[in-house]
Amino acid sequence: MELLNAFLGHIRDERGLAENTLEAYTSDLASFFGFLNGYLETEIGPRVLAGLGARDIRAYLARRRRDGLSDASIARALSAIKALYRWLERVHGIENAEIAYLEGPKRGRRLPRPVSQVAAKEMISLAEDHASEAWIGARDMAILCMLYGAGLRISEALGLTGAVLPAPDRLRIHGKGGKVRIVPLIPQVRAAIDAYASLAPFALSPSAPLFRGVRGGALNPRQVQGLVQHLRGALGLPDTATPHALRHAFATHLLAGGADLRAIQVLLGHASLSTTQVYTGVDEASLAGIVAAAHPRG
Repeated sequence: MELLNAFLGHIRDERGLAENTLEAYTSDLASFFGFLNGYLETEIGPRVLAGLGARDIRAYLARRRRDGLSDASIARALSAIKALYRWLERVHGIENAEIAYLEGPKRGRRLPRPVSQVAAKEMISLAEDHASEAWIGARDMAILCMLYGAGLRISEALGLTGAVLPAPDRLRIHGKGGKVRIVPLIPQVRAAIDAYASLAPFALSPSAPLFRGVRGGALNPRQVQGLVQHLRGALGLPDTATPHALRHAFATHLLAGGADLRAIQVLLGHASLSTTQVYTGVDEASLAGIVAAAHPRG
């Protein structure tokens, strides 16, 4: 496992992968190494990995499929293996073209599932009212405003410090992969942040987390996810109404309002325009629904 730990350390420290991606790679590759230990009955090192072929990888993926993994999970496992081999080539000089060109199951791109404008506004309004203390309600409202009104990821919102106070016209956000982008804050979002700051019972110093838990520690993503779960239950919204669905809604509603796709790409911090283009599918789907509902039939 020393080799595996070295690779995981590399992608954690040098590639700056998101925490959930790192967890997925760790799980997939631990499973892969465990399979190889039994499959080959030997310790797994660079020389053993160099000798593997596409047939061996397919045997592993077939085992995972028998365990009930979906096409998406199989493709993700193969992606982790390929990332490992790219690292092996750079660090240990191991080339394995047979595995590099191995293809996994084809995955159709899933459309994002944003919440509606009405649902987003109801969630934000209820967040302020549901809390046991005024400052907690103001905090929750401010966080949801940043997801829906500025398109931030949870990690980006929770990574802010008191240095952003009072709320500015623009925020400098450090996103995935260390990429930096400038995000404008509309007046409603700035007002929500400043309202929370005025009520917070803790010193929100420039070096300390902006959003705090009830005991003063940094708020964590699971607490925000729990908040949204509570809100969607109270409002009768589907399970797809998640914190990230508010970010999706930010992009989708901008696009529906006539915003330029490249501008939305910059606001979301997407490295590639193709990632942002998926929102055109969402808008087209909503238009198709409107036509289907309104068009006279026979």
